[in-house]
Amino acid sequence: MKKVITISRQYGSGGREIGAKLAEKFGIPFYDNELITRAAKESGYAEAAFHNAETKATNSLLYSIAMGMSAYGNQEIGFTQLSLDDRIYLAQSDVIRKVAEEGPCVIVGRCADYILKDYDNVINIFVYADMEFRKERAIRIDGLDPKRVEEEIVKMDKRRGNYYNYHSGEKWGKATNYHLSVMSSHIGIDNTVDCIKAFIDCLDKE
Repeated sequence: MKKVITISRQYGSGGREIGAKLAEKFGIPFYDNELITRAAKESGYAEAAFHNAETKATNSLLYSIAMGMSAYGNQEIGFTQLSLDDRIYLAQSDVIRKVAEEGPCVIVGRCADYILKDYDNVINIFVYADMEFRKERAIRIDGLDPKRVEEEIVKMDKRRGNYYNYHSGEKWGKATNYHLSVMSSHIGIDNTVDCIKAFIDCLDKE
């Protein structure tokens, strides 16, 4: 398997678990919070700054204003004039490119599919699920309050979507941005892993 696999996912869909199991099946590195640790070490920024970047994106318009309307895309603006979150994003992007160049791996979230869009060995996966499936996992695994779980799920998806849309200029979850979209609640976590692996194995045979 010579591919770099990126996993984008709805909150509670099991995307992280699927990514970890997929990496184990292929015998390749798995990156999620490990990217934050490495980016923090290489950039000198605190890990908390990387964790906070995505959770701030609760409103697309306000987020864009706060971040300077994607100022890092303006070639006339120097690096030191960028917002902290834009600098965090660039530092994280550098690490994502480095791990992709080091060899096959699975990368979860963090706009990896967009950051690696010019790489020809990247397979982009989107994992989604129905609300009841996501609520059960969020309560059982993350300990969310059953009374507020649906509200928190919607909020987290909105943050992920706004963060992705802002940094990429693309729409998070749009089918044409991915090679494969899978509904994990319909076939279960392990079957989703097998489904994705079979898809990638077919691509490797081409």
